[in-house]
Amino acid sequence: MTRPARVLPSVPGTFPPYTLRLPEGDAIPLVCDSPHSGTMYPEDFGYALPFEQLRAGEDTDVHVLWEALPSVGATLLAAEFPRAYVDPNRDVEDIDPQMLDNAWPTPLSPSEKTRLGIGLIWREAGPDGRKPIYDRLLGVQEVQQRIARYHAPYHAAMREQIEAAYERFGAVWHLNLHSMPADSYAGLQIESDHPLADFVLGDRDGTTAAPEFTAMVADALRSRGFTVAINDPFKGVALIARLGRPAERRHSLQIELHRGLYMDEHTRERSPGFGVLQAALTEVAGEIAGYVKSQL
Repeated sequence: MTRPARVLPSVPGTFPPYTLRLPEGDAIPLVCDSPHSGTMYPEDFGYALPFEQLRAGEDTDVHVLWEALPSVGATLLAAEFPRAYVDPNRDVEDIDPQMLDNAWPTPLSPSEKTRLGIGLIWREAGPDGRKPIYDRLLGVQEVQQRIARYHAPYHAAMREQIEAAYERFGAVWHLNLHSMPADSYAGLQIESDHPLADFVLGDRDGTTAAPEFTAMVADALRSRGFTVAINDPFKGVALIARLGRPAERRHSLQIELHRGLYMDEHTRERSPGFGVLQAALTEVAGEIAGYVKSQL
């Protein structure tokens, strides 16, 4: 099991925006990404929130939990930068103009995520998701640089891997990998009469992946004792919306896992259940790979 590296409040200099692990052995058209597990905080972030509160936005260690994916023939892309700095699972128009010190040069389209304070550039974070990240307005050029240095290269790498797999196999399956806090319903301002599931699969109400693929992943998780919900409360955002076109044999599925299964949400330390969950997800990865092979 990979040991966690020390997370610094500020990383001096530049660093690669992502890590890319290619398939080991025979490749299959299964491309997976962890867009929110990055823990390298750029030195120009300029946040005012206490660092440990800022880290509450991370999907810490998700790429490690799924690290067996390349061993079954899949590709695994993981962001190195934190989502609170610039979120790769948002469109570039999803910006709150009130965060900027000047007018944005092109039309903006703030979404519900921006209203919640978690658009392309996060406005708020913290344990309850309600603490302001900045005590200043952001420069337009500053935000443009974040997009150019981190968001755009991440999407270019994803697009390259997706298109290469599709060109070779005539089909591609994409897994968008995340973790979710225990208070996700409250964070999304949703009232629910049932607890958060262990896993939430999002296919944007059946529009980004074939129903049998979503059902197959759900069954693989349930057979290992996990509770699974579909599109409740997470349906998937920009990445799967852009990639998922099942009529063209392009299937994209978001997988959210409950952070309580593998970490202490206050300290972000791995819990005793980390290895057990990682082993279970290794088995699930093998089943998903088997399904993909059966469809070729």
